[in-house]
Amino acid sequence: MQNLLPEPAPTLLPVDQVATDMLDAADSEAAAKGVAAAHPAFSAAWARLAELSLAAGEPVTAYAYARTGYHRGLDQLRRSGWRGAGPIPWSHGPNQGFLRALHALGQSAAAIGEQDEADRCAQFLDDSDPAAAKALA
Repeated sequence: MQNLLPEPAPTLLPVDQVATDMLDAADSEAAAKGVAAAHPAFSAAWARLAELSLAAGEPVTAYAYARTGYHRGLDQLRRSGWRGAGPIPWSHGPNQGFLRALHALGQSAAAIGEQDEADRCAQFLDDSDPAAAKALA
């Protein structure tokens, strides 16, 4: 059976070159916190902080950072035309911050025993772009 409804167009988040450059230069957790403070809508900074917290064995802190990055990313996706469905390509660099925050949210949720949320995050990541799930695995 063929789906006759058009698929939503991929959503591409805008480039924030200043924040990207700052995060690329951030060589410590403190520097990454500085990027998040200076650019709170920049999901990649929150994703980095979540990833660092997971690596340090701090899943509750990681959960808080990841949830912040996830929600800030949802805000940007909606402003970019996303209506709750459709591809969010991993290949578009600015989308990677949101997708990394989503992945970290799933990992940290699993680590604190929120398996239902971890499963929803994994499904959302795969629905957004299977390449993201593979790249982050």
